Amino acid sequence: MSENACISELKTRARIGLNALKAGDLRLADRARAVSGRSHPPPAGWQLRHAFNLVSEAVGFLGWDHARVVLGGEAKPGDDMGTFWHAPRCSMLLNHWYARYEDATAMQRGAPSTTLLPYRRQFVVVRDEYLHELGLPEGMRGGFDAVAAYGSPDWVMWCSARLRAPAETFGR
Repeated sequence: MSENACISELKTRARIGLNALKAGDLRLADRARAVSGRSHPPPAGWQLRHAFNLVSEAVGFLGWDHARVVLGGEAKPGDDMGTFWHAPRCSMLLNHWYARYEDATAMQRGAPSTTLLPYRRQFVVVRDEYLHELGLPEGMRGGFDAVAAYGSPDWVMWCSARLRAPAETFGR
């Protein structure tokens, strides 16, 4: 599959982040630690591969390879989709969580104004306030199944919008 806008965005962020890291600005590393909960000792010399991992962790993935596979539309059913579609303030909202996609789609069919999103190896059916907390624009509301649309131009559009959300909307 060819590179999409989301992968290009992360590559750009990594290159910019690498310059900042080399200049002693560790905000990217701090952000990745805050989102992922993992701390990495600073390497002897920052390289692009380090920045790729940090920008990926800062938006809810385990690292660069994970982000590239998920955002690139290459993940298989049952794969970990990361925490990309979750924001810290979403935890206070009441949502419908499912282990099985079939159960999530049944719920969404009964509530067509909801949105179905992947979260790690689970599925969450959410209302507009959840999408607001993700930092998505007002025009992106309800009726979308991100799992069914996975890898499509609509998926890329939604992921691109999520990547443009404020940094504080990513995290645990």
